[in-house]
Amino acid sequence: MSIALMTVAGVALDALLGEPRKHHPLVAFGRLANRIEARFNRAGRGWRSHGVTAWFVAVVPLTLLATVLSWLPLVGWLVEIFALYLALGMRSLGEHVMPVAQALRSDDLDAARQRVGYLVSRQTEELDAEAVARAGTESVLENGSDAVFAAIFWFVVAGAPGVVLYRLSNTLDAMWGYRNERFERFGWAAARIDDMLNYIPARLVALTYAVLGKTRLAVRCWRKQAPLWDSPNAGPVMAAGAGALGVQLGGPAIYHGELHERAVLGEGAPADADAIERGWQLVQHGVWLWLLVLCLGGLIDA
Repeated sequence: MSIALMTVAGVALDALLGEPRKHHPLVAFGRLANRIEARFNRAGRGWRSHGVTAWFVAVVPLTLLATVLSWLPLVGWLVEIFALYLALGMRSLGEHVMPVAQALRSDDLDAARQRVGYLVSRQTEELDAEAVARAGTESVLENGSDAVFAAIFWFVVAGAPGVVLYRLSNTLDAMWGYRNERFERFGWAAARIDDMLNYIPARLVALTYAVLGKTRLAVRCWRKQAPLWDSPNAGPVMAAGAGALGVQLGGPAIYHGELHERAVLGEGAPADADAIERGWQLVQHGVWLWLLVLCLGGLIDA
């Protein structure tokens, strides 16, 4: 089966089934990662070399297993599709962001704060409606890149091994990639590897957002504002996404009790419930565009 058809099948499975409610492999991997960290980062004293070793122990064996399974005769293509399905988080993203927009439309700020708290690591208890909408819009743009587009990219590049390598690496970055006393040294490898794996996908996503939205504004925001953002990959994605939507994102936010002075991204009106919904539509339309390009490419090669 062609890579284009397998990609379409994986995306379709995610749309139909969503994430497994029980026994999700990434949940089991998270428990494994916690045990590995306890072994290599005792009392938060692990060095960079320990973090590199821990990353290899966590990621490489499972990536090799995915490689072997994808080579199996007759069923290898099913393994490929299932690997992409498990790595995608598109339907889950929509299920998490749309309730934020709905709560804002209902003027239920407490519910909106609670819902957006499931998506972001910043403190949400005291956010006003605009700040909640800003957090929700930022989340849908960035998570669309990490949980959807990058997974598709690495599947197209390297099949099941590629998407497994990416998803496990991205999970370790979410668990270990913090700049605090516990993970500053140990989590360095997980954060840098995730940055490398997301470098090309993030810029393709920024381009996708620009093409599907306010193109000139998106490109201008990408060029001028992305370098001001802390993350080398989230910067282009969120700056281009904010410009494509014609809204203003970024600005100060409180993380773990500390105020972070973040750059302002985008131009235009403040974020609101409509911005969240349009951000979600931007992700959906982007996936359809990618699938269309893949299928057309498959027809040309046939």
